[in-house]
Order: sequence, then C-alpha cells, then structure tokens
Amino acid sequence: MAQGSKKFKAQKPGASKKNQQRNVKGPKKGGRIIAPKKAQVVQQQKLKQGLEVAIRNKIEQEVTQKASSSLHKPLSVVKGPEGKAKPGGSSK
Repeated sequence: MAQGSKKFKAQKPGASKKNQQRNVKGPKKGGRIIAPKKAQVVQQQKLKQGLEVAIRNKIEQEVTQKASSSLHKPLSVVKGPEGKAKPGGSSK
C-alpha cells in the first residue's frame, strides 16, 4: 500500500465543466476603472461637472420662464424618465 496523504482530491465528472465555463479566455467585457494619480485633479473635475450641471439647469429654467411668459396660455413642460436611454437615440 502507498504511504502518506493524498496529493489531490478526486473530482466529480460534472465539476470540470463548471471550471471551464468560468475560465473564459480573451478580454473582459465592460469599462475599465483606472485609479487617478492626482486626487486634486479628480476634485477639480467633480467641481467642474457640478458647475456645468447647475448652469445647464439654470439656463433651462430661464428659457422655460421666458417661453411661458410670452405665450398667451401657460406652458406645460413634460419631463421623461431620467437615467434611461431614449429609444432611437444614439449612445456614445
């Protein structure tokens, strides 16, 4: 008889197929997140993005206000669902 402990465990026949499915060769799907080298630049970009959004919203409010005041009947603004892509729109 052989002495010593077993070096490997016996595998079930179905176990090897699962391992092959997980080990997909080639590039992974999805975007890559690269850690920033300078935290100050990231903070500036966040501030810039926030200011752009605030300016855009303010301009939209002013245009809506001017349009509703110049019309003889009140203007009703309909907003669609946010966060979802518009059907038929091009995504970049």
